[in-house]
Amino acid sequence: MVGPKSVVLASGNRGKLAEFAQLLAPWAVHVHAQSDFVAEGADETGANFRENALLKARHAARAARMPAIADDSGLEVDALDGAPGVYSARYAGETATDEDNNRKLLASLASIPAPSLTARFRCVLAYVRHADDDSPVIVEGVWEGHVLMQPRGEHGFGYDPLFQPLDAPKSAAELSGAEKNQLSHRGKACGDLLVQLQLHGELAART
Repeated sequence: MVGPKSVVLASGNRGKLAEFAQLLAPWAVHVHAQSDFVAEGADETGANFRENALLKARHAARAARMPAIADDSGLEVDALDGAPGVYSARYAGETATDEDNNRKLLASLASIPAPSLTARFRCVLAYVRHADDDSPVIVEGVWEGHVLMQPRGEHGFGYDPLFQPLDAPKSAAELSGAEKNQLSHRGKACGDLLVQLQLHGELAART
C-alpha cells in the first residue's frame, strides 16, 4: 500500500512545520498546517507527552479529514524535577512567547551550579490515519544535553538557544536545519516513525 501523499501537522508552530516539511520531503509527503483547517488546537489535557500527542493528532485528523502527525515535546531539566516538561510551550503562561519562557527558565535556574544543569529534549510523535484510528503509531526521541545560562545562536525556536547538546559543539540554535534534524529529539522520533510506516507498508519509497 502506498502511504499518504499529504498529512496535517497538529501544530501552529511554524518552526515545527518547517522541520517536518524538511524531514518528510524525501518521501514526497506534503505537510499541511493545522491552521489551514481549524483555528483552535486540541486542549492539551494529557498527563504526559504521549497522551497529549494522541489528543492533538486525533483533533487535527478530524478537522482536516486526512492522516495527521502530532508532536508533543519539551525540555526536561533535572534540577527542576523534569520541568518545564509538558508545560514547555506555556511555562511562563498560556500566551507566553519563546523569549518569555526562556527568561523564566533562566530565572528558575539562577542559583543552580553549572554541573547540575543537565537536561534533555523529549519528543513523542503520534500518527493516526483518521481521527478514530484504533492502532496509532507512537514513537519517542530524546536529545541529551545541558542548559546554557546565556543564549547562543539565531536558528531554531523555543529553548534552542539555551540548549547545549552532548553530541554537538554548538547550541541547538547554532546548528543548521540539516544538522539539527540529524541529531535532535524530533529528528530521531521522525526517523523511527518513518521506519514503522515503511515496515507496515504505509509509506512510499524515498524519492
